[in-house]
Amino acid sequence: QVQLVESGGGLVQAGGSLRLSCATSGRTLSFYNVGWFRQAPGKERDFVASISWSDYRTYYADSVKGRFTISRDNTKNTVYLQMNSLKAEDTAVYYCAADRTRLGVIDTDFGSWGQGTQVTVSS
Repeated sequence: QVQLVESGGGLVQAGGSLRLSCATSGRTLSFYNVGWFRQAPGKERDFVASISWSDYRTYYADSVKGRFTISRDNTKNTVYLQMNSLKAEDTAVYYCAADRTRLGVIDTDFGSWGQGTQVTVSS
């Protein structure tokens, strides 16, 4: 288990950009696979993107391909989610998650979770 803290959420107009950060306190994130998920009001938590620790392989939900980019900077112990061309339907609480061994697209693939950061896109 690792403690994760998300930041960077906020209110942005449609078409705008935000960059979310996922950091740890204490333990290194370098050897963890990391994913981003989001949950809109009244909906289930959905996969957004993930990145492996070993070779930086990335995976994206179809709904965000070409608009969102996941990356990591192990020197800063941080994983980022750059979100461009934001749409109203991207409004949700965004969570980062990490796991030492699993890298998947469902929330049970990750053992550690942050508290989430709110992203609101106004149309």
